[in-house]
Amino acid sequence: MTVDDPTTAQGDQGGPHPTQALDDTVHQRVRLGVLTIAREADRVDFGFLKKQLAVTDGNLSRHLKVLEDSGLITVEKGYAGRRPRTWVTLTREGAQALDAELRALRALVQRLEAPRRGT
Repeated sequence: MTVDDPTTAQGDQGGPHPTQALDDTVHQRVRLGVLTIAREADRVDFGFLKKQLAVTDGNLSRHLKVLEDSGLITVEKGYAGRRPRTWVTLTREGAQALDAELRALRALVQRLEAPRRGT
């Protein structure tokens, strides 16, 4: 297989390259982090996400807006005692998008770990 011959590379693996299945909305590091952390809990607090992902308030807010606009999460604002809080919950669509992303990543890893022909 040569890099110069894309038909050979595609034919050897039987289909499109696994990166074609990656979702740009989900795959970005912070957004993928939000989705995976939200998957682990019923809902997750903004402050916890900020600390876990090592991002600023503004940066996290922008990523949450992208995910919310895409229907992958819901954002709920409220109070815990007198303190304002923001909670994030993964939607069914978000869980499905995360599952699809993980399948694409697994396919990519399997492709890279597969024995090469002619070696």
